[in-house]
Amino acid sequence: MTGYILQKLGYAFLTLFGVVTVIFFLFTILPGDPARMMLGQNESAEQIAVVKKKYGFDKPILQQYAYYLNDLSPLSFHSTIEEDYTYVTEGKYNAVTLFTVSATMVVLKTPYLRTSFQKNGKKVSQVIAETLPNTVVLAVSAIVIAMVLGVLLGIISVLFKDGWIDKLIQLISTLGMSVPSFFSAILFAWIFGFLLHEYTRLDMTGSLYAVDDFGEGKYIQIKNLILPAIVLGIRPLAVVSQLMRNSLLEVLNQDYIRTAKAKGLSFATIIRKHALKNSLNPVVTAISGWFASMLAGAVFVEYIFGWNGLGKEIVDALNTLDLPVIMGAVLVIAIVFIVINILVDVIYGWLDPKISQ
Repeated sequence: MTGYILQKLGYAFLTLFGVVTVIFFLFTILPGDPARMMLGQNESAEQIAVVKKKYGFDKPILQQYAYYLNDLSPLSFHSTIEEDYTYVTEGKYNAVTLFTVSATMVVLKTPYLRTSFQKNGKKVSQVIAETLPNTVVLAVSAIVIAMVLGVLLGIISVLFKDGWIDKLIQLISTLGMSVPSFFSAILFAWIFGFLLHEYTRLDMTGSLYAVDDFGEGKYIQIKNLILPAIVLGIRPLAVVSQLMRNSLLEVLNQDYIRTAKAKGLSFATIIRKHALKNSLNPVVTAISGWFASMLAGAVFVEYIFGWNGLGKEIVDALNTLDLPVIMGAVLVIAIVFIVINILVDVIYGWLDPKISQ
């Protein structure tokens, strides 16, 4: 099992390296002059030159790429000359110097995602740290809804196979998979946040935290989580219920299940002790992919409901051409994808030991 995990970590590192490379060249070469994006179109050539030198934009593209890799790497090389881009400053890097060779320092630091173009030089890592927890809360809530209700509906479908309850659940699942998230978000916000507001007491927009009327502090508004979590969980719920139904029906046709029936075990006991665990393999695989994609797919849901998460931050950054925020957010989402895939592979190997052999 250890070798299996190390192999997956090696693939993850190569994948992350490829993602970093694509992100850098996609957002550095295509948009135009990043220095002018920071300062605007009316700034002087002298000011643009100063910004280019400060951020290394005046260097050849491959050297800028090396700077970017150096910024992201925990173990990195930095100059002792203050005029160089890689000079270690207190505000730029949280670095611990390991040793110095000539004019180069080898340091250990947290990955540096650079600073925002539009937020008064605010660190991208700080922007992400402020918004990512809200997105994680939303994604986890949605996936819990999808997992619990999806597995439950899948089991109910099997219990009432080919009956009207089974057909109704399949119809609802098909609709759930067909309707785009942004349309569901608009529909739910209009119906439950506007038309039925008097009964539901739910708002069309709102985030996890709200500021009191006197601006003296923040407080949690759980009710604002209900609609976006349900909307974000609709499609994975539909997928889970269908996968659970099909997988459970397949497992119930296995020989060991017939043996359990011959021993006189009740149907509920057979499902709980014998069939359920083996039926969860495809469900775990599907739900992991959905959870990772929720961090990216939550963009529309967060923007429509006004949820202050990473998805809404990406939309705002795209509108203002804040490239470091976009690059940092996409990189974080990619890392989440990779980590979740590794965890799922490990869980899948535990559920089916033959995979890790």
